[in-house]
Amino acid sequence: MSRWRELTGEASGEDYAARFAALARSGKDMHGEARFCAALVPAGARVLDAGCGTGRVMIRLAELGYDCVGVDLDASMLAVARKQAPELPWFQADLAAFEPDLLGIEADFDLVVAAGNIFPLLAAGTEAAVVERLAAALRPGGLLVAGFGLDQAHLPVPPGITLSEYDDCCAAAGLTLVDRFATWDAAPYAGGGYAVSVHRR
Repeated sequence: MSRWRELTGEASGEDYAARFAALARSGKDMHGEARFCAALVPAGARVLDAGCGTGRVMIRLAELGYDCVGVDLDASMLAVARKQAPELPWFQADLAAFEPDLLGIEADFDLVVAAGNIFPLLAAGTEAAVVERLAAALRPGGLLVAGFGLDQAHLPVPPGITLSEYDDCCAAAGLTLVDRFATWDAAPYAGGGYAVSVHRR
């Protein structure tokens, strides 16, 4: 069972969306992840939002002109995403068993983004399989971008994966580290409890 399911029971889509809507109303910038991705690949590029949740990042990327596909295991989150943007392609799938061709998706993405603590919230022991599946969905030269917390202060669960473990998973999947940042605003990473990593296939 994923740590996400243990935490939420996979029934928190509406509550999750309401929390982010309240943050947006308070004036908080909600589009850092989309801006970060848009700086890496040009408009029109194919983007897979892996663990898309309620679609906040993907909907913004689609508005910016990207060709997006969203995948998540949590039906309650996808229900919100489909309600907010019914014209976009949303798929329910386990990232550890993700096979694009079985869903009718072409595996030639320019960028795969895993925002929102996807890796620490996976089922323990599936991290390498998920990286392998996501790497396989990239075209040669494509980018995997993942941002996640590394300590209790940045996570709703105990830390599940270290940066060195994540890098090892990426290396095993044929990915090379390009850059690492402390925030989605591209602040330099010098240690700390949150990291945004960019790897290239």
